[in-house]
Amino acid sequence: MVLNNIDKLIEKYNNAETSLKEEAQLRAYFNSDDVAPHLEHYKPLFQYFSQAQKEQYTKDVPLKPKNRTVFYQWISVAAIAILMLGIFIPNWFGGPKTLADYSQEEQEMYLEAKEALAMLSENFNQGTSSLNALNLASENFNVGLKKASHITELNETTNKLLKN
Repeated sequence: MVLNNIDKLIEKYNNAETSLKEEAQLRAYFNSDDVAPHLEHYKPLFQYFSQAQKEQYTKDVPLKPKNRTVFYQWISVAAIAILMLGIFIPNWFGGPKTLADYSQEEQEMYLEAKEALAMLSENFNQGTSSLNALNLASENFNVGLKKASHITELNETTNKLLKN
């Protein structure tokens, strides 16, 4: 009866359906001296599990942080300080807030730069519309190539038929 139970447990173990309690029964059975001859090949496996359970890691694990992490912490502190200075320095000097606060010459330069950027934007938009036309032509060319490959395939098959 015990051997029949062990055979069922081995089958469940091979199907990964055993509980921890059942695996403990198998370990206890295979650690004993009276193991059935047809189950001898399982004995080293379960003996290994029993020995591996007793092993312990004895080396020390270093827990102190490396200097590199301290270095990166200081870099992050410096980056935050630079960011904060970039935000607050313009407000401390009380620079002009509106276009009317600038001189007449600076206002004219601003308007000229604004016109130049608008012209650049307009020309850029015209260029991208031209690229869209090229993209459409490229797609049509690819469709034509695909159809031409069908003609080549037809030519190859007719050559094969005529040779036979």
